[in-house]
Amino acid sequence: MRGYSGQQRLLLAADCIIFGFDGRDIKLLLIQRGFEPARGKWSLMGGFVQPGESADESAHRILRQLTGLDGVYMEQLHTFSVPDRDPVERTVSVAYFALIDINKYQQQLSDEYHAEWFHLKKIPELIFDHRQMVEMARKRLQYKAALHPLLFELLPEKFTIPQLMHLYEGIYDTTFDKRNFSRKLLSTGLLIKQDEKDKSSSRKGAYYYILDQQRYARNFQSFLHFIPNPDHLLRDDTGAPSRL
Repeated sequence: MRGYSGQQRLLLAADCIIFGFDGRDIKLLLIQRGFEPARGKWSLMGGFVQPGESADESAHRILRQLTGLDGVYMEQLHTFSVPDRDPVERTVSVAYFALIDINKYQQQLSDEYHAEWFHLKKIPELIFDHRQMVEMARKRLQYKAALHPLLFELLPEKFTIPQLMHLYEGIYDTTFDKRNFSRKLLSTGLLIKQDEKDKSSSRKGAYYYILDQQRYARNFQSFLHFIPNPDHLLRDDTGAPSRL
């Protein structure tokens, strides 16, 4: 087998930043690392890219091992390649972020990895550069959510306006005026009101809505109307304006 002479070999890994929403808070899924170094410490779900598979295929395999699911929204985030990021040997990691509805997938999490959901404001100390991965993923999620119906991947098919408000407040770490948020959201014309109500939080209840996918595709800019500081948020991780 031919090779490139004089070149040092390195390992390639894939790490998954998995965001979930439980109807009230947005959370991050972490596992306890099962081997040294940092055995027992909190970590993102990851693993080495195996012979015969791409980094994308590896990330989907890793997510499937943890959640038991295929078809979850996943997007490549960044390649982390600082030489000493792994204390054992040179390892380059391709990071991905995924979005899931916690209530839909909670029962399918594998017990093998001691997975646990953490509120974004209560994330424990993470191994290596995993905290940097999480922060970059959150920033990416913020500016992409202002352009695309990305956050609806975190919601059930039908949802209430209070649920959607809690989700956006969690992503942008801000507080919205309830009445103003509702008014601006409904003015987009992108939601279809249902007859059914969610009465789990109050006797009066809140109507369920679904996203009008076709109308959204024609008028996605409507969502910019209620995103706080859109000029600031619509920038990529380098500070340049987003081209999405």
